[in-house]
Amino acid sequence: MEPTRKESLFILSGASGVGKSSAAQILFQKEEDYIVMESDLLWCTYYDTPQDGYRHYRETWMRLCASISQCGKPVVLCGCGTPQQFEGCEAKRYFKGIHYIAVVAEPDVLEERLRRGRGIRDEGWIKSSLDFNRWLRQNGRKTSPPMELVDNTALTAEETANRIDRLIRERL
Repeated sequence: MEPTRKESLFILSGASGVGKSSAAQILFQKEEDYIVMESDLLWCTYYDTPQDGYRHYRETWMRLCASISQCGKPVVLCGCGTPQQFEGCEAKRYFKGIHYIAVVAEPDVLEERLRRGRGIRDEGWIKSSLDFNRWLRQNGRKTSPPMELVDNTALTAEETANRIDRLIRERL
């Protein structure tokens, strides 16, 4: 079926361990005006194609979000991603707009969350997360379209969720 109703799509991004999933879980449990989805739900090795920016993965999610939004509610998709990975997708035509929000933190705080909060010991994983967080902090507002940054260095998960909710509501 071809989606006919166009709603906004919100991409909630951020480095692994930064707190985006914790905030999304809070939104998922309490929100009634939009649908919150975790993108890891569909991840499998079939989609492990960094050479094309994970294009098939993004297209699949965007088609799924378009179908879900036929109920008249926008979708907030939580996962790692940048505008360039979504803007060129064919499924973009199913939305009246795509809005990007990235959760970021000071590097030392993110590293602490990864090591102590998640117990991650893989130095490559930690470096990758810190690199993406750094990239978002330096470039997120310069992307096309720009990403809204939510710095949760000193915020609780609830406060982070409230800021994200406010940004979403401003764009509904």
